[in-house]
Amino acid sequence: MTQAHNMTDYDQEYANFQWEVPEYFNFAGEIIDKWAEDPQKLAMLWVDDGGNEVRKTFRELSIASQQLANVLRSQGVEQGDVVIVILPRNVEWWEVLTACIRMGAVVSPGTTQLTSKDIEYRTNTAGAKCIITNPEIAARFDAVADNCPTVTSKIVISEPVNSWIFYDEAVASASPEFPTAKTRSDDNCMVYFTSGTTGFPKMAMHTHASYPIGHRITGKYWLDLNTADMHWNVSDTGWAKAAWSSYFGPWNQGAAQFIHHTDRFDPIKTLELLSQYPITTMCGAPTIYRMLVLQDLSQFTFPTLRHCVGAGEPLNPEIIEVWQKATGCTIRDGYGQTETVCLCGSFPCIEPRFGSMGKPTPGIDLNVIDDAGNVLPPNTEGDIAIRVKPERPVGLFKEYWKEPERTASTFRGDWYLTGDRATVDEDGYFWFVGRSDDVILTSGYRIGPFEVESALIEHPAVAESAVVSSPDETRGEVVKAFIILTPGYEASDELSKSLQNHVKQVTAPYKYPRKIEFVDALPKTVSGKIRRVELRDKEWQRN
Repeated sequence: MTQAHNMTDYDQEYANFQWEVPEYFNFAGEIIDKWAEDPQKLAMLWVDDGGNEVRKTFRELSIASQQLANVLRSQGVEQGDVVIVILPRNVEWWEVLTACIRMGAVVSPGTTQLTSKDIEYRTNTAGAKCIITNPEIAARFDAVADNCPTVTSKIVISEPVNSWIFYDEAVASASPEFPTAKTRSDDNCMVYFTSGTTGFPKMAMHTHASYPIGHRITGKYWLDLNTADMHWNVSDTGWAKAAWSSYFGPWNQGAAQFIHHTDRFDPIKTLELLSQYPITTMCGAPTIYRMLVLQDLSQFTFPTLRHCVGAGEPLNPEIIEVWQKATGCTIRDGYGQTETVCLCGSFPCIEPRFGSMGKPTPGIDLNVIDDAGNVLPPNTEGDIAIRVKPERPVGLFKEYWKEPERTASTFRGDWYLTGDRATVDEDGYFWFVGRSDDVILTSGYRIGPFEVESALIEHPAVAESAVVSSPDETRGEVVKAFIILTPGYEASDELSKSLQNHVKQVTAPYKYPRKIEFVDALPKTVSGKIRRVELRDKEWQRN
């Protein structure tokens, strides 16, 4: 299945792109309701592990969101109030986001892995008025409810729970008509708690423009979606990536979404679904692709798949090659953050360079700068930054809510700092080095963990790896690799030596891991990013 791409000439599109932001904008009213004018237009195809299927049209989504907005209003939720939603991939998650946006409430999605203590911290920090969740997480909230005085409304899906409003009943009996709020483009719309390397999670606040309008470039250029597509984002609903690729990106473009509701990621099941359903585009974290390529891909067909993207951290070239051979699709990297939309990508119209993040997205002036805010020459490592003066791009968050000093600390002169480091080559391709705090300094050399991980994964014994700094008396710090082995391999000193020699041959010899530890699992965020900071902290605390 082939379709015309949304961008055929990168340089021309980048040069001519202009943001258009009206004074007032509401995604539910302007986008969801626009697609809902066609009563047949499919918004989502939802399946679970039991083989159940739910098809939802934009019209049905629009009506359900208006009913829920009426329920929330009757519960005292007003424009500007915060609603926390903690749900797995239930259909209700999409209805909640749409209802909150429609009424001008600020929606704050969280992952189902949050503990009672996490939920207490979030509700109090955000001053949330309402929480919408399932029975399991409702019990976690009830354990701390007495410490959360701002929450005056509790809504539960799936089955009734004492002292909670039952979603199904309340929505079914509510009016299907709700006047969409007249929200200013710069009004608060969505807040994500995003964890840094230190301290408690901070609240990244997005407006009715920064994500809803900003993600037009994500959906159009990177996901490359059109109205005929069915897009599958294999992502947890608690991660900002869900706003990118499970909500604003696809629906801005009028694409339908494929949603697989499951308790755990199963690579075989994922491949079966790709073979079975008319999925045209797919987005997944590198971890997911790494698990998929360990299967026998020749046993599956991919009849409708035309475009795949990866996000969360750079993808290793070897994974891209294996996937490409099996599916005909090159996994194209995209780069951005909770605080931004897609900043940079390996777009379908540009020649991919494996291991590169691609080129800046139209509408984003992205560069690599030095400590004084000067743009660096090609192939010189520096900070990845977005130019915000004289014109601030739409896809950038408003602020770290309630933390003006923290917000201010992310700016340097005319630039917003992403906290990542990279180089740019002569042709304008960005190459990721690492988080500013992940870079390893050893014997005067600076080593980015990604390059070592990429070299390691080319070895047949390595399923996944994480590289961090480890203390060393002589060199200050050295490269240490934590490695998960592929089935059929066993940890041994010989294998360690073989891996070290392999890295010396594939990349600059000084980058090889002087320490190797074989592990069964790596610590990860909900979004599948390896938590190197956790591994690194343990290393330094041991000594």
